[in-house]
Amino acid sequence: MTSAEILAQYGPREAMDYDVVVVGAGPAGLATAIRCKQLDRAISVVVLEKGSEPGAHILSGAVMDPHAITELFPDWKDRGAPLNQPVTADEVLFLSEDDARHTPQWLIPDCLHNHGNYVISLGAVTKWLGEQAEALGVEIFPGFTAAEVLYGEAGQVLGIATGNLGVGKDGQPHDGFQLGMELRAKYTVFAEGSRGHLGKQLIAKFGLDEGRDPQSYALGVKELWEVPADKAQPGKVVHTAGWPMDEHTYGGGFLYHLEGNRVTLGFVTGLDYQNPWISPFEEMQRWKAHPAIRAHIEGGKRIGYGARAITAGGLLSLPKLVFAGGALVGCDAGMLNAARIKGSHAAIKSGMLVAEAIAPALKAGRSHDELSAYPEAFEKSWLYEELHSTRNFKQWFKQGNSIGTLMTGIEQWFLPKLGIKTPPWTIHRKTPDHARLHAAAQVEPIRYPKPDGVLTFDRLSSVFISNTNHEENQPAHLTLKDAAVPVAINLARYAGPESRYCPAGVYEYVQKNGAEQLVINAQNCVHCKTCDIKDPTQNIVWVTPEGGGGPNYAGM
Repeated sequence: MTSAEILAQYGPREAMDYDVVVVGAGPAGLATAIRCKQLDRAISVVVLEKGSEPGAHILSGAVMDPHAITELFPDWKDRGAPLNQPVTADEVLFLSEDDARHTPQWLIPDCLHNHGNYVISLGAVTKWLGEQAEALGVEIFPGFTAAEVLYGEAGQVLGIATGNLGVGKDGQPHDGFQLGMELRAKYTVFAEGSRGHLGKQLIAKFGLDEGRDPQSYALGVKELWEVPADKAQPGKVVHTAGWPMDEHTYGGGFLYHLEGNRVTLGFVTGLDYQNPWISPFEEMQRWKAHPAIRAHIEGGKRIGYGARAITAGGLLSLPKLVFAGGALVGCDAGMLNAARIKGSHAAIKSGMLVAEAIAPALKAGRSHDELSAYPEAFEKSWLYEELHSTRNFKQWFKQGNSIGTLMTGIEQWFLPKLGIKTPPWTIHRKTPDHARLHAAAQVEPIRYPKPDGVLTFDRLSSVFISNTNHEENQPAHLTLKDAAVPVAINLARYAGPESRYCPAGVYEYVQKNGAEQLVINAQNCVHCKTCDIKDPTQNIVWVTPEGGGGPNYAGM
């Protein structure tokens, strides 16, 4: 049965009314809810979170700029916010296959200086923000997915509907069936993170990306390690460029020393890559084996794994932020500053800005209209100034890593030395990430080394420690518009890139009855959204599974 047929047979859905519905309990969504309550405790706010709890699906490096959280809670230290480890040192390395060149401190551009920032677990910070929100009277519904946008007769957003529970793989309700619920709001804020399922629909429906550069994404593959005490360097921040990426593939590594003898490290691969043989997961594993990286973790134990897409297009790809009845915030909009490799401060600030538009609108008796005060305030904010100064970052790297590195140095190091905060030129691009793949026959296949099980690992053992789980008897949340396309086009022309770009081993091609067939192992999905972004035919569509499924990250 389709969702419409289920609703026709089992409806109507129960409905609840709020002033504000927030989709996603990440930093942006929780900051929205918190700021609404700070401005007016009478505002009723509910936050939906598809993970088992706030923070369960959150994945980031992360080094946090405390600017925004200090604006939200000036007393965050007294409140016990888990920003415990100040950055103590910055290191920027340019790697070759077996060597590393250190960048002198005086040459490191401002965007990569982290004095005053903190090495954190963003999952822990998010959980703490959830506690602060609930203390203010915000209702948080963990384990509930926002599966559908509700529209009024004039096309305005009226709220969302949660997904049905207890529907089997065959699409039929079973004994545990529970119809989804409608959460109606005067304003609905979408804070789903990168490539949000509903945010993607809203951008298309309202044409929010008209006149903008195509959005650009990257995939971050991350691990958490526990290292011997003599290797721990709490607060040290390392970023790398160069190997294992080639000249025309954007990517780089990060390695941050947390407190408690833990190291968080990962590799970011731009999803605009052209070589269909690239496997971002495998690139991360071989990067880890570089002498300059393995020196930090050798003798330690891997205790966490995760992967997540990153919205990296910057200001020039930012869609219109508002539409009738709602708004986009955080990475659902694309607020991350790729040049700084930071997004949590931007997410929190955007949530605050939309809340500061919502509160006076509600006080004036308004509802379901455009919150024009939000983008107006954004354009006057320090966040806009920051994103404006780095707007060309990803555009330059589209032209090759040498040009990207040179121009980043000019824009983020040389011009500021002259007192010029923002470059006087703007660079645009026109090609979306999924359209950049070459045919497999045009490119030499990449032979990745086998994992040793000590320093480097395979996908399935990695997914195991991400604590990923889904209810098996449910409809597939990784859907195909046309089941014939993977073999007829993706395999034939691109050698089946989904079997390589997925960091969780979801997609594999197998022989069945003498013919190739795509098998989708949806149980493994870590909700990174890479397939929805990089599929060259845009035939894969990620939809929401039952709430509570997916990874359960700890300490990430």
